[in-house]
Amino acid sequence: MKDTPINHDVVRRLIAESQIPSIGKATIREVKKLINQIENETGQKFVRMEMGVPGLPATHIGVEAEIQALKNGCAAIYPEIDGLPELKTEMARFVKLFMDVDVTSENCIPTVGSMQGGYAAFMTVNRMYKEKDTTLILDPCFPVHKQQHAVIGTKFESFDVYDYRGDKLKEKIESYLKKGNIASIMFSNPNNPSWICFTDKELKIIGDLANQYNALVLEDLAYFGMDFRKDYSKPGMPPFQPSVAKYTDNYIMFVSGSKVFSYAGQRIGMMVISPKVFNTHAPDLKRYYASDLFGKAMVYGAIYSLSSGTAHSAQYAMAAMLKAANEGKFNFVEEVKEYGEKAKIMKKMFTDNGFKIVYDKDENDPLADGFYFTFSYPGFTGEQLLEELMYYGISAISLAITGGRNEGMRACVSLVLRHQFPDLEYRLKKFYEHHPVNSD
Repeated sequence: MKDTPINHDVVRRLIAESQIPSIGKATIREVKKLINQIENETGQKFVRMEMGVPGLPATHIGVEAEIQALKNGCAAIYPEIDGLPELKTEMARFVKLFMDVDVTSENCIPTVGSMQGGYAAFMTVNRMYKEKDTTLILDPCFPVHKQQHAVIGTKFESFDVYDYRGDKLKEKIESYLKKGNIASIMFSNPNNPSWICFTDKELKIIGDLANQYNALVLEDLAYFGMDFRKDYSKPGMPPFQPSVAKYTDNYIMFVSGSKVFSYAGQRIGMMVISPKVFNTHAPDLKRYYASDLFGKAMVYGAIYSLSSGTAHSAQYAMAAMLKAANEGKFNFVEEVKEYGEKAKIMKKMFTDNGFKIVYDKDENDPLADGFYFTFSYPGFTGEQLLEELMYYGISAISLAITGGRNEGMRACVSLVLRHQFPDLEYRLKKFYEHHPVNSD
């Protein structure tokens, strides 16, 4: 038996007791629970990379604004379903100043995190036209988006973009759109889990196809501005956060308060619907909603039925953070650059010990260092690697549950503290020692 950093017998027993059919295909939360149990029994801490959650303090501007709002009595009052007026105004300003995209405050709706925005979009977009009932998801993707489709009972198709970057993307997406059943194209940019970033050429391809086939693009910008290869932090000045909205009016964007503002606990996000889509009449919507106007169906049908609006105090927090960013008083990108700096160090530790980076380029450019990175090890599938690494006190998730490449895993850098780096390096070296790359 190998001398693993974490007691081999304990790990093996708890894996068996978990009754998870395949550890490699376990959900993120199942992996988290299992790691908690191993830590509790062994008293040893894992290097935890399974959860994509912030690891920095919440932005103080938001905290102070929310405290004041609570003191002023907002907790006793229902918020408007479509959002606090001053928040909606700052949302529209933010989109213009940091993306160079024109929207009105009416088109901006606060949601219970960007996840709720996606859920509401799937509920509404796939019901606009009777013949279009399917989402095309550009994998790899955030696994919960597919889970949301299953819960709603709506359809999706997907493919891994790894082999279809650049010009190849057009033919591949069009092969799905030609079927006539695709209502929307969903992707994240930067991508969770691979951290690829679509180039302007690729965004134009997607936008042009959306125009040609009358499909909506659902653009998840949860990691807004976090491609640290360029500085997207200056309001009203290029470069701007890349977006498909530059190439089509058929879009809905989602921006998370959780990541770039480190405000995850209050579950606040932004849904931005293009003016064209917001004001589109789609009679088939009346099968499910009181109005055939998309914006009304979204707000007073989907959002209302899901949560009756977003927490009142969190809206004041988001409004304050956006206002400070819009006025150039708060550099939200600078606040989260720590993620990219840690990723650069951690990726080298992995590659120095026999691991490979799975998603490593955006077309011809090296991938950015950021919130996530992907890795593999010769001779292992991602599912096998997830389980084997548990004996070494390293946790991540298999790309298999994201629609990504089977040999890979996703690592999130946010919860790994710098003082854990020596321990991570020791454990990776031990893994390398026990699994020589050139062995039979």
